[in-house]
Amino acid sequence: MKTDIDFYFDFISPYGYLASTQLERIAIAHQRRIEWRPFLVGVTVMKIMGLKPMMQTPLKSDYVRLDKPRMASLLGVPLASPDVSRSNSVAAARAFYWIRDRDADAAMAFAKRMLHRAWVEGRDITPPEAVAEEASFVGIDAAQLRQALASQSLKDRLQREMDATIARGVFGSPFFIVDEQPIWGVDRLWMLEHWLRNGHWRRE
Repeated sequence: MKTDIDFYFDFISPYGYLASTQLERIAIAHQRRIEWRPFLVGVTVMKIMGLKPMMQTPLKSDYVRLDKPRMASLLGVPLASPDVSRSNSVAAARAFYWIRDRDADAAMAFAKRMLHRAWVEGRDITPPEAVAEEASFVGIDAAQLRQALASQSLKDRLQREMDATIARGVFGSPFFIVDEQPIWGVDRLWMLEHWLRNGHWRRE
């Protein structure tokens, strides 16, 4: 049975952003819907896996600095280089699920705006004010959202989403699950397309 493409990403992941610029084209070509599912990659990488973030890992951080711009160039999309070492996507992720409970299309539009703010404009997405500002552009009441961001119920909601994400084996951004097939990484989009085209892993 064909399923939606579950798209797991962190707003502060450059590779999550890069994947977002390609995924809609792929989904449309294969008549699939995308289920956007932001999560906090720091929880899976540091708390669950016990690893350091990429940019704090010797050798790997040097590679990532080289890899991000060349991949953006190959994909034909802009990519800023914001300092995300002091950034987090907690407010953005909470806001996404609050918005999605009210309007799924607005939530998707909000996600795109937040990714654009971070990775095209190079602006910090951490403050609740930044989140509310972007939400207002997709028709969301900024005052209501700011109030919701501080509520325990929304904190609990994101925790439930994180628990479900970890239960599905998701650990990096981007991560795709379609037809129960897990695929990790923007550099594996070709594998996602192979599965969507063929429904098997045999070589074409």
